Amino acid sequence: MQEPARPFRLWPIALLGGLLPLLATAIAFGLSVRLQLIPPCNPFLDGCASISRAARHDLPNIVFRALLLPAAVLQCMCWLLCPEWLRSLGAARDWRQRVLPWLGLAAAAFLVLYGTFLGTDGVGYRWMRRYGVVFYFGSTCIGMLIVAGEMQRLVRKPRHERWLAHAVVALCAALPLLGLVHVLVPLALPGPTVRDALENVTEWWGGAIFTLFFFVLAWAWRATSFSARLGSDVS
Repeated sequence: MQEPARPFRLWPIALLGGLLPLLATAIAFGLSVRLQLIPPCNPFLDGCASISRAARHDLPNIVFRALLLPAAVLQCMCWLLCPEWLRSLGAARDWRQRVLPWLGLAAAAFLVLYGTFLGTDGVGYRWMRRYGVVFYFGSTCIGMLIVAGEMQRLVRKPRHERWLAHAVVALCAALPLLGLVHVLVPLALPGPTVRDALENVTEWWGGAIFTLFFFVLAWAWRATSFSARLGSDVS
């Protein structure tokens, strides 16, 4: 006898996809300060250390990787589920939805690469940090833009939460502005120390924007009752 399929709410996947990197970074930063591996400061304003430096050594590195690697899997699941969610809201099948899973796989792969090799030395680590972070940020940013565009088209229907679409669009708009600050402001700043601090600040704010995106996505999935149905056969 087959039991009726039970709805399984999917919004916790998006919530954990944003929460785990947040916890990983906050815990690693706090431990690194406590162990005197980095100076105490507000990294969002002072830029005393990058996320990578805060999680590069000893216990902070272990905790950071233990939380970041499952977060990569959860974020990938979000991108795999996003096309189905958009179609449940009335979106037509198109190339954008076909691209989203591939962007998610790429972003997750580079986030795993980053987390796996964080704390190592040499040319390989420098390549990983430079290109792993860039491709993760780039893939995630493109995915955000696609989701924001689809939500803007669907939000005209009265049954959808309008502010959710606006929130995603605002986050997408903040990313290129942050990129411009990262590229242009150092040209007017004296010395490599100040430029490094600005680079660290923009890295922290970029990570915060990505975290907020997954929080908003979780809220959107919850508000629209996005779920999967699970069934089992019982003889």
